[in-house]
Amino acid sequence: MRLDQPPRFALDTASTGNHLVLRAPDGAQAHVFVLEHDLLRLLVLPDGQLHFPRTWAIAPGLDDLPAEGRDRHDLSGFSLPDFELQHDAERVCVTTRDVRLTIVLDGLRCRWEARHLGEWQPAATDRSTQAYNFGWWDQRVYHYLERERGEMYFGLGERSGDANRAGQRYRMCNLDPMGYSARSTDPLYKHIPFYLTRKPASGLVYGLFYDTLSECSFDMGREMDNYHGPYRHFVAEHGDLDLYFIAGDGPAAVTRRYTWLTGRPVFTPRYALGYSGSTMSYTDAPDAQLRMGEFIARCSEHDIACESFHLSSGYTSIGNKRYVFNWNRDKFPDPAGFAASYLAAGVRLCANIKPALLHDHPRFGEAAEAGLLIRDPDGQPTAVQFWDDTGAYLDFTNPQTIAWWKQRVTESLLEPGIAATWNDNNEYEIWSRQARIHFFGEPRAAVEARPLQTLLMMQASHQAQREFAPDERPWLVSRSGAPGMQRHVQTWSGDNYTAWETLRYNIRMGLGLAISGVSNTGHDIGGFSGPAPGPELLLRWVQHGIFLPRFSIHSWNDDGSVNEPWMYPEITPRIRELIGLRARLTPYLYQLLWRSHGAYEPMIRPTFHDFPGDAQCWEESDDMLLGPDLLVASVVEPGATERRVWLPAGSEWLEFWTGRRHAGGQWLTLAAPLDSSEPPLLARAGCAIPLNLAPAHFGSSADVRGFQVFPLRLGRFEAECFEDDGHSHAWRSGAHGFWSLALDCSEQALHLQVQRRGPQPPAAQPLVVLLPADDPRALVVEGATIGAEERSGAWRSVTLDCA
Repeated sequence: MRLDQPPRFALDTASTGNHLVLRAPDGAQAHVFVLEHDLLRLLVLPDGQLHFPRTWAIAPGLDDLPAEGRDRHDLSGFSLPDFELQHDAERVCVTTRDVRLTIVLDGLRCRWEARHLGEWQPAATDRSTQAYNFGWWDQRVYHYLERERGEMYFGLGERSGDANRAGQRYRMCNLDPMGYSARSTDPLYKHIPFYLTRKPASGLVYGLFYDTLSECSFDMGREMDNYHGPYRHFVAEHGDLDLYFIAGDGPAAVTRRYTWLTGRPVFTPRYALGYSGSTMSYTDAPDAQLRMGEFIARCSEHDIACESFHLSSGYTSIGNKRYVFNWNRDKFPDPAGFAASYLAAGVRLCANIKPALLHDHPRFGEAAEAGLLIRDPDGQPTAVQFWDDTGAYLDFTNPQTIAWWKQRVTESLLEPGIAATWNDNNEYEIWSRQARIHFFGEPRAAVEARPLQTLLMMQASHQAQREFAPDERPWLVSRSGAPGMQRHVQTWSGDNYTAWETLRYNIRMGLGLAISGVSNTGHDIGGFSGPAPGPELLLRWVQHGIFLPRFSIHSWNDDGSVNEPWMYPEITPRIRELIGLRARLTPYLYQLLWRSHGAYEPMIRPTFHDFPGDAQCWEESDDMLLGPDLLVASVVEPGATERRVWLPAGSEWLEFWTGRRHAGGQWLTLAAPLDSSEPPLLARAGCAIPLNLAPAHFGSSADVRGFQVFPLRLGRFEAECFEDDGHSHAWRSGAHGFWSLALDCSEQALHLQVQRRGPQPPAAQPLVVLLPADDPRALVVEGATIGAEERSGAWRSVTLDCA
């Protein structure tokens, strides 16, 4: 097709229901799917053919998909609402309650509008010159959009640098960039082609998701060309242009809808929220099992509350090589006894597994003969660089590979007593365009679906754990990933470099990932690669890390040292207290995990997520909301002893430690002395944070429920805390309940209603309520009896008898 003869489309009169088809005489097609009032899909097929007929990302409200994926024309799970259709020879217009899509048929030019503040507002508009590639340039997939001056872009997963992606260019190609710069390195570990756009004039926010497994790039206004006007673009090496436009009343609604679209976040066991120890050094040591035992002994000695340990791949190594599923019996003579010793101390092991077999792996020949490996056209395994040698990747698009993997996970890890898997080094760095995959009986080039291998690997591990222990909720961790990974795993930002700059920009990376549907995340606290952190940097990193869903201190320091809570004796007491604070906050984190699973709400988020009307919240910052109610103001600069933080407008804020009240919409400077175990932290007025008030000790599972209450001046609010056994699926059949609080705040009194509700309400027991001691209002309680009262510092502790 010639550039000066663009295709002219017409609405196919055979279009039915919520699927509209546009056709051009040369065979080009465009499909419009009206999926929800706030969700429209555009599928552009320049040659009229689907190149990827299945998707592994689209799972509306689902826990999982079949390994072979979902047909791209499958509309199950969507409400398919009524809509208005207008069309003539020049254009087609589709209107739902929230979105209006107008398509100019000559050349295919789309304009999306969204209802915002009661009015239709322009959202996205295709570039007027060649928005799509109808065979004009090459075989790649293109989409060009007009770019309005001042537009802001957020998301694209865990990109480095500033939160606002405007003016930058990003390549989405999963790599293992150990020691990356959190400020500048690109690409990184994950493939998530979704982002939010904020319009500067109207404040309208919408989301775009490109459902592709291909390596792709996003230019967010860095490129300029005088012949086309300001634009941004998406380019994919393979596949189809399958675009989802998501409207919503602000960034929170758009993020929730996108998360729902790609699947329900996994409800991990509660222990996955505890402190998790780890280091490469222990398992690389020749006496690894002894070193691992020393970790437990040191936790006990320093009374460090620890619930899990990430077992690095050295347990499989001989020399510098890693042979997945192959226990080194010299270093670990008794894997089952070793696992039992950790479990007896209340610490679960999460063992590292990798999807590549080195060429001299004991099972390499077996896997090659069975056709389980990605192969060259001649049938030989495709050689790739992996660690210190060459090997080949397992092909998870082959059902036999999935079965083989599950069996190995079961016999090598689950049967000896290790219940969790750490899916690592799964970026699938395959560069040969000759390499072929099984693709469920329809072979194709491996480079066309690299992120799919990662997704299917974690799914296979998840299934193995479910099948081995069907009554237990699996816990898995994965470094790499793609849309839908939240259905299976907890994740982290990979092998970061030890530097103050990393601490700062990891915060922005984590928040970008969270608004991209994956919020059960964290970072290697203290830094993984490079020099050992100094005492100040380690302490500041821990002060931030305790507020992340995944909290693991992990390292492979250049000098052979190990990042541990007791690394520096002079700060060990502070770190112990901070880890104790983490344990204290576990009920709140667990409630956020429950909300993530049930309501698709991110556990961590940028302040603009909850306060989109405050322009300052859209500016670059190092602030982080933990759920809707806690504002974390981490110190990210050396030598700082105070922290300046913006208090979002639209709420009052109370200092977490003192209860002092401040108006929103202003800057506040908080003290942040290095010798304190009380990091800068604020709570939104009108919240009650569920806590575990039992002192945190190593090996202790004590749990005393309390709520730290931050009252309004006037008004009513409610709070709840989800309760179950913390590890099984019994909640699905009704074995769960809630503590519910409602507080009416008047000038004279605080009227508190306490309820134990749900299919299986929490057991009757005393409930402790903490109130600001300087709040003079009387406490009136309904649903419980006021017992002992005492004052401790800035807080008034009231014990309620809830029998």
